[in-house]
Amino acid sequence: MSTFDKAKDKAEQLGGKAKEGMGEATDNEELEAEGKRDQVTGEAKEAGHDLRDKAAAKIHDAKEALKDDDR
Repeated sequence: MSTFDKAKDKAEQLGGKAKEGMGEATDNEELEAEGKRDQVTGEAKEAGHDLRDKAAAKIHDAKEALKDDDR
């Protein structure tokens, strides 16, 4: 995952945590729910980026193994 993607995902999670806290402090259930949603969205994006990176690494390893077999 690029550093930019990671920072963006973490920022979304942090912003969600702040919204959730503000919602709790002001007894605003809608804001609290929005904050929780933002946190889950950021976590899901982070997991997706991690999965993409792992898949790319596996593909790279497989290509390298095939190159080695051809020699």
